[in-house]
Amino acid sequence: MRYKLTFVVGLALGYVLGTRAGRERYEQMKKSAKDLARNPAVRNAAESAAQTGRQVAGKAVHVVGDKMGDRLPSSVTDRVHAMRARSMGNGKVPDDEWGTSNT
Repeated sequence: MRYKLTFVVGLALGYVLGTRAGRERYEQMKKSAKDLARNPAVRNAAESAAQTGRQVAGKAVHVVGDKMGDRLPSSVTDRVHAMRARSMGNGKVPDDEWGTSNT
């Protein structure tokens, strides 16, 4: 009985100390992540990657529209035309009808 009680007390003590150490480590990692996110070099790299992604997506819209234009359903074709107009920067953005039904 004495060994069982010692084991349970040791288990409880280990759990409490482990969770406290785990929480401290979590807070340390959270602080490091915030510091990294505030770093200007990281922010510039993230914005550059996002801008490159938008440019590649715009080119992909043109390629898909040129190669698949007649074979796509009209709802997709309309969306491709809207994306093309938006990427050309003509200032006019057609209404987006995604999620609406034609009933």
